[in-house]
Amino acid sequence: MTSSSANWEISETAISVGSLTDYIQELLEQDDILRRVWVIGEVSSTSKHRSGIFLTLQDPDTKASIKCVIWQSQLNKLVQLPQSGEKIIILGSIRIYQQRGEYQITVWQALPAGEGLQALRYNQLRNRLAAAGLFDIKRKRNLPIHPQIIAVVTSPQAAAWGDIQQTLYHRYPGLKILLSPAQVQGETAPISIVKAITRIEKDGRAELLIISRGGGATEDLACFNDERVVRAIANCPIPVLTGIGHERDECLADLAADVSVHTPTAVAATAVPELSTLIAQHQKRLCALTQVVTQVLVKSRHRLDYLAERLQRLPIGQKLQAEKNAIAMVRHQLINSTSGRLNQANRECEFLREKLATLDPNRVLKRGYALVRGDDGTILRSVSDLVVGEELQVKFGEGEVRVKVIEVFD
Repeated sequence: MTSSSANWEISETAISVGSLTDYIQELLEQDDILRRVWVIGEVSSTSKHRSGIFLTLQDPDTKASIKCVIWQSQLNKLVQLPQSGEKIIILGSIRIYQQRGEYQITVWQALPAGEGLQALRYNQLRNRLAAAGLFDIKRKRNLPIHPQIIAVVTSPQAAAWGDIQQTLYHRYPGLKILLSPAQVQGETAPISIVKAITRIEKDGRAELLIISRGGGATEDLACFNDERVVRAIANCPIPVLTGIGHERDECLADLAADVSVHTPTAVAATAVPELSTLIAQHQKRLCALTQVVTQVLVKSRHRLDYLAERLQRLPIGQKLQAEKNAIAMVRHQLINSTSGRLNQANRECEFLREKLATLDPNRVLKRGYALVRGDDGTILRSVSDLVVGEELQVKFGEGEVRVKVIEVFD
């Protein structure tokens, strides 16, 4: 291959700087991970401008660095403004600066590293479980309206257990409550909760499962953000109601449950209706039904009275005569209709009889024609069918003869 041909092939496959930059930009900016990425590092430098803050985020171990920009419109949304020397976690997306051929992170949020790391892990797990469909609204089931057996997963030593029992028995006397004890705090709590749920599933009697504990610090509620607990709740064949922490608390277990509320008292109130309220509603419906039935009876009686009065004003003989006249009219119409159809049928039969008579071969013979048959009974229609010496049978309008062919004339 000559040098000129090699140069020609290279020039044919080469792309421009702009095309290469566009290709890199499309690869980076369309990547699902890089479009929303959490990055942790130390702020090595910052520079403020009218358009925003430009900074460099550096990895203290490898010294790798990346440029970042926080636009002015985003500054008031940040939890923390980046300062040189601080370790932070940022949330942003990769963008390409084409004129210089550089990439940078457009920052949406900046958090302190300690809290930010927890938030990162929480959000990553939440997004992964949400992508798996564990939080979908379509998975949510309705709670039973009048459950007779309810299972509770909580610590038997916790105040929550006492609150739940007291509220359930007060609102819905006669209810059967099954306790599946579990640790609801500490490193071993996730396994304990999963085992408690499994026991309820194997027992098979409960119509509703309550998982609850009182409020506490964020780290105390960490077991309810454990993936094992969340999956056990999402896969439970029994409807699950959670009541974990206070109003400000939200855990992944709540998102996976069919219904979630806060505080043990609220969870018990959601699980069953109040018996006194049910009785009041029943009495109200009974009164409404009684009123409706009474109104129907009154209207029916008025209607009967009205019809009885009309019947008294109308003599029975006159009514019977009217019925007879109506029947006579219908009888007359029926006779006329039947007679008309019978006459028409007779005319059609007569027409068909005459038409059939015209086709009668005997009538044709009576007009002077004859029917000639061969020895085998076949009707002969042409002299070409005759053979000299053959005997024929000739039928006239009246009588038959046998003849013998002496001569055939064409």
